[in-house]
Amino acid sequence: MRLLIAGLGLIGARHLEHALRVPGIEVVGVVDPVVASDLPRWDAIEDVDVEADAIVIATPSHLHGDHAEAAAARGWHMLIEKPVAHSLEAADRIISVSGAAGVQTLVGHHRRHHSCVVALKDLLDRGEIGVPVLASLIWSMKKPDDYFLGNWRAGADGSPVLINLVHEVDLLRHLFGEVTAVQGIGANALRGAGRVESGVVGLGFASGVSASIAFADCAVSPWGFEAGTGENPNIGTTGEDYLRVTGTKGSVGFPSLTVWSGAADWSEPAQPVSREVVRNVPLEAQLAHFRDVVAGRAAPVVSAVEGRKSLEVTLQIEAAVAPRRAAA
Repeated sequence: MRLLIAGLGLIGARHLEHALRVPGIEVVGVVDPVVASDLPRWDAIEDVDVEADAIVIATPSHLHGDHAEAAAARGWHMLIEKPVAHSLEAADRIISVSGAAGVQTLVGHHRRHHSCVVALKDLLDRGEIGVPVLASLIWSMKKPDDYFLGNWRAGADGSPVLINLVHEVDLLRHLFGEVTAVQGIGANALRGAGRVESGVVGLGFASGVSASIAFADCAVSPWGFEAGTGENPNIGTTGEDYLRVTGTKGSVGFPSLTVWSGAADWSEPAQPVSREVVRNVPLEAQLAHFRDVVAGRAAPVVSAVEGRKSLEVTLQIEAAVAPRRAAA
């Protein structure tokens, strides 16, 4: 698969690094108007003058619609970073142009490719903790001030909901099915910017599961998917569980996959059993999957339609947690 990488920011640079290591992928160039590269580089998708089969679109989310349309016009299959777009209208546009062009469009919810997530999904589907009832997670980290300076994150698009919680939403949808109710409380008391910076979200699922998400991008903690799994080299690793799921026969923590069970009723203490899972590199697994989809050997794990569903819930959360007044 002859691959282009568009956007060499934090995540685009990681895509490039991993794509160079995945068998069956040849990186033929990059598209970025600012960042230099040893590979052939163009300022815009329209300027690319080499043969390519596919492109990773890792540009800011408000540009995804335009860039997907340009890629579809070239007949390139697409792996679009999450969220699939900044609005449902833009997501629908991406779905429309890719369908008309007959190209595959995947969305970069790479956590579904993480070996620990695969093991958790299998554990739940096999009924190892019975019927899931509750899920509770904390995602909290202190982003540095320069993360927001002089770039698109300084505005509303820099909200941790659209940047980070969209991952949590997709993970919970993957585990428990479709969301039927959204409630939330948000705050921006520390930075005082127009975007939310912390809050609590309640989600109801058609399956009957109730889930809570406590989030912040301004508070230090050991809890978060990245901290727990160590999959992001830009974020310190703690190995702490950040997600807990309770069921009718037991409970499980993630990413440790420690299962608590054995209690017939409330008078007995549950007993823990830990398990080992061989860790993979989810971005590389996702790129290998993209390669196989383009070759016709696999169906998309996260299509643009699926990505739109996670975006829709995330936008509902964004509205629910929007600060009701400016910080004093």
